[in-house]
Amino acid sequence: MNIKDLLPLEQWITFEKELHAKSGLDVSVFNTDGVRISNYKEWVNRLCPVIKASNKGQAFICAVAHMNIASQAFQTKAPVIEECDAGLVKLVVPIIMKDVFLGSVGACGLLLEEGEVDSFMINRTIEIDEEKVDALSDDIGKISMLDIQNLAEEIRKKVELIITKYEAEKS
Repeated sequence: MNIKDLLPLEQWITFEKELHAKSGLDVSVFNTDGVRISNYKEWVNRLCPVIKASNKGQAFICAVAHMNIASQAFQTKAPVIEECDAGLVKLVVPIIMKDVFLGSVGACGLLLEEGEVDSFMINRTIEIDEEKVDALSDDIGKISMLDIQNLAEEIRKKVELIITKYEAEKS
């Protein structure tokens, strides 16, 4: 059993696009290895593509954040909201069916209302001038904790509905 058994790839892409349009966040569905299952990508700021274009940025900021938060989500069987090392909000909702972890839904790319980009850490990790980091991040949108919590609950309910529908069709 894997995540694409629950829904075909095209429907997962539609799921990602709808959540992006609603939230303004970069939304991706991940398999159990933490790898995005689709090529759909909608950047929500100018900083993230620069971070992800760097092997160090991808490995030490993005992937680490996703794997740590996804692990917490799997262990608690609940959505987890944290900030990545760059200072951006990261939400992970686990996809678990009958105690089997199938993957997760991740959303990221905005700042929490009181959050800020960690220019120094980004500078040290991907060796880009702090001034350039500041310029790339000066227009990053913000989201309230309440809004991201509501989004987490909405995603959790949508995932639960997908699983319930799958189980009903298979029985």
